[in-house]
Amino acid sequence: MKKLSAVQLKQQKAVLTAVEALEQLATAELPGFVQGWFSLEYEAFPASLLVRLQLVSDEAVALAQPQLLLWQKRLSAFMLKRGVILKDMRKHLVFTSQGPED
Repeated sequence: MKKLSAVQLKQQKAVLTAVEALEQLATAELPGFVQGWFSLEYEAFPASLLVRLQLVSDEAVALAQPQLLLWQKRLSAFMLKRGVILKDMRKHLVFTSQGPED
């Protein structure tokens, strides 16, 4: 794996901070929340950012689905605080029952 540049490290830190803040909220507000994780391609940041909030089961995902827009707005707000504008917030956060290894 190649070493990240200073800009890439700054991008990674911004995303990590935002995802950690989302995880804290999700732990308190989303029943069945397991963990949050993200993937991104630095060359296409922020368009390539995808944050996943993992829930314990498909049933928990179905119950949380009506709140998806609220969580997408929260991610957008957390990223904006770190100087990153997400043009279409709906593309950057999903609920899933699969983990990062799946």
